[in-house]
Amino acid sequence: MVVGILAGYKKHTSSDQFFLAGRSLKWPIIGTGLFCANISTIHLVGLASSGYKHGLVIGNFEWMASFCLILLGIVFAPFYFRSKISTLPEYLERRYGSGAKTFLAFIFIMSALLIHIGISLYAGAKVLEAFFGIPYYYSIIGISVITAIYTIIGGLKAVMITDAIQAVLLLAGAALLTFFGIQALGDMGIDSWAAFKAVCRPGQLSMIQPIKVAGPQGGFALNEFSWYSILFGYPVLGIWYWCTDQTIVQKVLAAKTEKDGRDGAIFAGYLKILPVFLMVLPGVIGYVLFKDKIGADNDATLMVMMQELLPVGVRGLMAAGLLAALMSTIEAALNSTATLMSEDIVKRLRPNISDAKLVSIGRITAGIVVVLAMLWSTQGGKFGSIFEAINKIPMAFAPGITAVFLWGVLWPRGNKYGAMATLIFNVVIGLIYLAIDIPLIGEKQLIAGELGIPFMQVGWYFFLMSSAVYFTVSMATPAPAKEKTQNLCWTRPLDTLRGKMDGTITDPRVMAAILFIIMTVLYAILH
Repeated sequence: MVVGILAGYKKHTSSDQFFLAGRSLKWPIIGTGLFCANISTIHLVGLASSGYKHGLVIGNFEWMASFCLILLGIVFAPFYFRSKISTLPEYLERRYGSGAKTFLAFIFIMSALLIHIGISLYAGAKVLEAFFGIPYYYSIIGISVITAIYTIIGGLKAVMITDAIQAVLLLAGAALLTFFGIQALGDMGIDSWAAFKAVCRPGQLSMIQPIKVAGPQGGFALNEFSWYSILFGYPVLGIWYWCTDQTIVQKVLAAKTEKDGRDGAIFAGYLKILPVFLMVLPGVIGYVLFKDKIGADNDATLMVMMQELLPVGVRGLMAAGLLAALMSTIEAALNSTATLMSEDIVKRLRPNISDAKLVSIGRITAGIVVVLAMLWSTQGGKFGSIFEAINKIPMAFAPGITAVFLWGVLWPRGNKYGAMATLIFNVVIGLIYLAIDIPLIGEKQLIAGELGIPFMQVGWYFFLMSSAVYFTVSMATPAPAKEKTQNLCWTRPLDTLRGKMDGTITDPRVMAAILFIIMTVLYAILH
């Protein structure tokens, strides 16, 4: 809190300084900021839990993000930076008009409140309750107040500087847990990958899974995390989250140069390699070491491993890492909601409002949002699985947003009518899907349970339907004027790879190519 205030507070701060750190950030800070805004306590607890239950396959949610971050750095970031926008809805306004901007701003504020802050707060507070015995509502209040203070006072610069510190804490804690886990395996005589594989469940160390698995009552069932679900379903959520969500992309908008923004996105892709080894693998190790103690309660995996493997002091460092993960997610979401309210809603209603008032409204918004998120977070226990909830809720809007941004950047013929029809269509079918599959109505999950269609595949089918709406309506209505799409989309998709080299190893295309090769090799090893 102290570091955040010292780094970000200015007496007469401008809106550009508060929301975008004066557009002064270099690529290493942007990359760590992107990584930290994403990794929350849900990840640390959820990835270990899923590693125990499903195996390394759950690491696809981390590694596939690297490919989405390549897309952010190569395809999207150039237009975001060149147009000097402050928010992602502002980009949609220039590309499609003001209706799309307002629609998107509202969706982003709700998703930040419900998912990024509310559910994260609940998960973090439950971890602290299990670990320290602190009642979870005390943790929710304490964590929220401390994070809100430095975020509201210091703005994005406070968020980014504290993120750099939190990244070190978070990764150090996770690395230590992995180290002590591997050491414990050695003490049991498991000293090679082959020996480790022999004591795991079949397929627990494989990243690529078949489409069908044996069903609970005989026959076959669709595998929730099959290669088909991951390959086609993940990019729908991934492009929405990594390339269009304000909470994440705001770091790129604050870059000092276009190259910094693009390199920062791709550097975050390198960092996303780590969670498979530092957060998912410990869950598999936990299965081998403590399956008798953990039993069917896979959500207890991280807690049991911390208590059994870590010495006093190191356990405290890991607890600090958990707190850091939680705070970094909340602070990023708070800053993005403040930016969206001020820049996309208030500024549209009152174009002549002063800069100082915009900053004040942003701070008040962050304060209101954190209070609402604290109240919502107390309902977190009503979800069967937090990990599934944070991936299912975005189905109400993510496929449509992915379609509108992706085709908007790659296809100049797309217009405002196609965009609005797509966004509305996805929200309507998405809300129906959530109502029958969380389920809000009745007791049975009709799509996942009765029909056996995993939520990742639902996202892919919604994207195909949304894309069909986008193309059909755009072609049936007048094309946008050429000047309306200038500097807002690629004329030809291959233009993304053309242009003069900017540096050698740090040219975004070179960094992206190296990352792509590394990911391909890793998948080949752990297939």
